Amino acid sequence: MKEIIHSYSDLSFHMAIGDMIKKHSENKKDIRLLAISLIDWTDIKNILDLGCGYGWFEAGLSGRFEKVVGIDCLSENEHAFLEAAGRISDNPGFEHRILPCTLEMPDESFDLVVSAYSLYFFPEEVAEIKRVMKKQGVFLVITHSEAMLQEGERFFDFTNLRKVIQGFSAENGEKILKTYFEDVKYVDFKNAIVFSRYEKKDLAGYINFKREFISKDVDPSKVMLTMLDELERKGTMRFNKDDRIFLAKK
Repeated sequence: MKEIIHSYSDLSFHMAIGDMIKKHSENKKDIRLLAISLIDWTDIKNILDLGCGYGWFEAGLSGRFEKVVGIDCLSENEHAFLEAAGRISDNPGFEHRILPCTLEMPDESFDLVVSAYSLYFFPEEVAEIKRVMKKQGVFLVITHSEAMLQEGERFFDFTNLRKVIQGFSAENGEKILKTYFEDVKYVDFKNAIVFSRYEKKDLAGYINFKREFISKDVDPSKVMLTMLDELERKGTMRFNKDDRIFLAKK
C-alpha cells in the first residue's frame, strides 16, 4: 500500500494524467459536475473530503461554505488542497493522516462527506463517516467499476489489483453502504478511454501512472510492452472507464 500511495505523490504528473484521461474519454461530460448536480446544496455549510488529494472535487464547486476540510495520506497535497478549498471557504483545513483511522471530530460535524476515487483504500472508514455526518447529511462516493480491469485481464492475472478495487466498487458499493445507511442511491457514468496507434505516448503514460498498482501482480514493463504491441497490432485500444456515483443518507 505504501508503494501505491507513493504513486500519487507527484502532483503535476497526477494532474496531467487526469487531463490525459479526459482527452481520451468517449464521455466528455465531467463526472464531478454530474455528482455535484445530484446534491441539494441548500443547507450544506461544512464539507469533509476523505482522500482529498489536491482538491479535485473542491475545484468543481462554486458558492461559499463555512468549513472545508480535507484528509489525505500525502502531505504533498496540502498546499494544492488548501488553495482549492480556500477559493470556496474562509476556513479551509487539511489533515495529513492515513485512513482508515478514528476521526478526531465531534459527532454530526459535517453536512457533506466526500470520497472521490479513494474509498476502496479504506472501506473500514464508513462507520466513522456516518458518525461525523449530520442527521440530514449526505455521503457522496465516486468509484470505479471492476470492469476497468477487463482489457488488461485478457493478458494478465490482476488478482491483487482486483482486490484493491473490490474494497469499494460500483458492483459492491451499495451493499457496503446499506450496512450503515438507510437511504442509498446511485447513478452510473458510462465511459471508456480510447487510444489510437498514434497515441502510444499517452497510453504509456497511463500505464506508468498505474505501475505501483500493477506491480503487485505483474512486472509493469511487461504490461507496457504487451499493451503497446497490442495497440500497434489493432490500431486502437479501448479501456472500460465506467464509474458509479453513490449518495447515502442516514
